[in-house]
Amino acid sequence: MTTKHASNAAEFVNAERLQELFLELAKINGPSTKEQLVADYLVKALPELGFTLEFDEAHKNFDGEVGNLVAWHEGTDPSIPPLFFSTHMDTVLPTEGLKPVIKDGVIHSDGTTILGADDRAALAAYLEAMRAINEGGIPHGPIEFILTVNEQPGLVGASYMDYSKAKSKTGYIFDSSGDVGQIILKGPYSSRIWMEVEGNAAHIALNAEEGNSAFLIAAEGLTNMKLGTIDEETLANIGIIKGGELTSIIPGSVTVAGEVRSFSKEKLDQQLEHMAEAMKQAAEKKGGKVHVKLEKKYSGFDIPENDILVRNVEEAARNIHVKPYLTETLGGADTNVLNENGLTCLTLGLGFQNIHSFRECISIENLVNTGRLTAALIEQWYKNHKEA
Repeated sequence: MTTKHASNAAEFVNAERLQELFLELAKINGPSTKEQLVADYLVKALPELGFTLEFDEAHKNFDGEVGNLVAWHEGTDPSIPPLFFSTHMDTVLPTEGLKPVIKDGVIHSDGTTILGADDRAALAAYLEAMRAINEGGIPHGPIEFILTVNEQPGLVGASYMDYSKAKSKTGYIFDSSGDVGQIILKGPYSSRIWMEVEGNAAHIALNAEEGNSAFLIAAEGLTNMKLGTIDEETLANIGIIKGGELTSIIPGSVTVAGEVRSFSKEKLDQQLEHMAEAMKQAAEKKGGKVHVKLEKKYSGFDIPENDILVRNVEEAARNIHVKPYLTETLGGADTNVLNENGLTCLTLGLGFQNIHSFRECISIENLVNTGRLTAALIEQWYKNHKEA
């Protein structure tokens, strides 16, 4: 490490190098549960930046290839509280054969695959930021990377993470579509609801009188359900209806499944109860039955505006001439699970767009600013604690 110290760590972020690194990472095929190639890359790249690595065994809970990765950098000043940066190693779909297209300052795929900016852009930015910190000789405390697997299906890797391996307690996760400068203070509680509706199967021509269509029972229940935007804090959706055997058979059962998200745990529970009750009443009215199962996805989080994490990112953003702004989201991220497990963190925007589709893209400006802000966060965290 050099002894030169810049007033702004972000000055050492190399935009061209970061862009090339992002494209290199995006082309590594690593859909959910198949992240071994990404892990192999990091096993080589992170020690070169001064990190020691440790994997957990979370993947054994869902038949994945590799566990979550925790990487630790001692920093130049161990008296500073450690700061972590987290993201996920998986993409929602394969990126095999990715052909990037750059047009008008925006990186796309050629339309035959996703781009993988969710969230390889964050991963590339973290690596480049640490290169910049090292090359600039920027004083800093310990830095930890918490890199999860199997995030896309519902924050699964983080849910099974061995949190005893994490040494830091505060950090940031760049994983939102807002432009760099977005600071998400509040995330939702989320649960799934599974309703197994039972009627009575029968043949339409041979014994139709014995039939009791589970589809019609479910239809009545759904008609009486409040769905969509329940209020400014709560959303509800039915996303799965599955059942039936043959067109000639009156269906005896159907699975109806949905999800509720709310900033309020009380409102979440009330909405789940309403949905279950609507289906139970329909089943009772039509002589059927319903079995309801609730499945917690994750808990909400709510970080105060005066928290040091918020102040740190506001100051760091202004240092790189990016306007910070506070917001909240009903979208889920590893932020929910990490906060629930005692790792206080915020979600930050990095500006990817149209994620989970072949139209996914990210502007070069947002990509570079993610790297610059990461470096600035590390530097500002050091300054804030030294001044304290």
